Formats: sequence, structure tokens, C-alpha cells
Amino acid sequence: MFKKRKKMKQIAARKLVTSVSPKSIVSEQFRTIRTNINFSMQDRGLKTLLFTSSSIGEGKSTTAANVAIVFAKEGKRVLLIDSDLRKPTMHYTFHKSISPGLTNLLSGHVILEQIVKRTGVSGLYLITCGPIPSNPAELLGSSSMDTFIKEAKENYDMIIFDAPPALSVSDAQILSNKCDGTILVISSGATDKGNVVKAKEVLQASNANIIGTILNNFKLEKDHYYYQYYGEVE
Repeated sequence: MFKKRKKMKQIAARKLVTSVSPKSIVSEQFRTIRTNINFSMQDRGLKTLLFTSSSIGEGKSTTAANVAIVFAKEGKRVLLIDSDLRKPTMHYTFHKSISPGLTNLLSGHVILEQIVKRTGVSGLYLITCGPIPSNPAELLGSSSMDTFIKEAKENYDMIIFDAPPALSVSDAQILSNKCDGTILVISSGATDKGNVVKAKEVLQASNANIIGTILNNFKLEKDHYYYQYYGEVE
């Protein structure tokens, strides 16, 4: 049991590269993503961001967590929300209990202050999923969600939602319509191009404001200029 817990912590640490290895090449790329989002925010007033992908296993949850960390390190007060109410992972990533969480709030059993968890990263706060509901789409599309988003905007500089894949269920469509901006995560060499197009069309049908895509799991060659300039990844 001890070895299993230690392994899980090591896996989580690798996922949160911007926290454990802030000088690495990967962390620098997340800061570049932050800069690009900031440029978008200047003109569009973005405050709520949704991260999704076309299919499972493309790294959208890890990406959302690391983007949240680099924004917090910039000095923003950031709220990261696990809104994947079917297969949540953020409680594992940050070693927190799954409950109380978002579903408790949307069901009217708790208030916002009771579900916000500290992450150990200054400025970054987390809301886990809560008990897995039988009606995730209905909860995400409810007036309670609208009220929650409004309250969160009043208390945080940026709110980041980790949503399910867009082609799997309707949850991402529902949430993208409520968020200021949507980012589609694509896994290099793994994501089917046709699925990317379909995911884009599905999100646009919900009037999502797709501000960009992130290419994940791209492998740099050793002779790439990033290695020549920055050196090896820590």
C-alpha cells in the first residue's frame, strides 16, 4: 500500500511539472501558453476558461492544471474546477479528497467557501468533483451552475474548468456555452484529425468561443534549438 501511494505521488508530481520543475523546457512552454492567453484576455475580457479535448487520454486535465499553476505564479488568484463529473482526476493530482465538491454545491448542500481547497501552490485554489452524480449534464446546465460561475468571478481573477472530452458526452458543450473561452487540447501523433474537426464543430454549435488549441505530447529532438539554448530538461 505504501509503495502504491508513493508511486501515485510520483506520477502526480510529473504531471505538475510547472510546480516541481519550473525551469524545465515544458514549464517554459506553459508560460508561453499563459502569455498567449493573456493577449486574448486583453481584448476579449476572458475570465472563465474551459479545457477539453476530442477524446480521452489527450492530456487536457494535466494541461489545465499546469496552466492554472503558471497563472497563479504570475500573481493571479486562480480557481481550478474539476467539472468532469464522470471521470474526475484533479483530486488525485493534488492529493485531495473528492468530496465535498462541485456536485455538493450544485445540489444545494453546501456553499462555495465549504468546497474550495488549497493546493499548496500560492494563489491556486481547487474545487474537486464531489460525489459522482447520476445526472451530470443536468447539473452543469442548471441555474445553480450559472449562480456559481457568477460568484466565482467575483472572488477570483481566473476560473479554469477541466471538462470531459467534447465527443464523448454533451458536458463540454454545455459548459463551453457558459465560459468566456474554450481551449481544445490535441495529443501529438495520437489524436485523429477527423475527431479534432468534429470536436471543433460540436463546440461551435454550442456557441463556444474557441480561443485556441494546445498541441500536447510533442517530442523535441535533441538538436532542437530549445535544447541548444536552454539545455536538458530538469
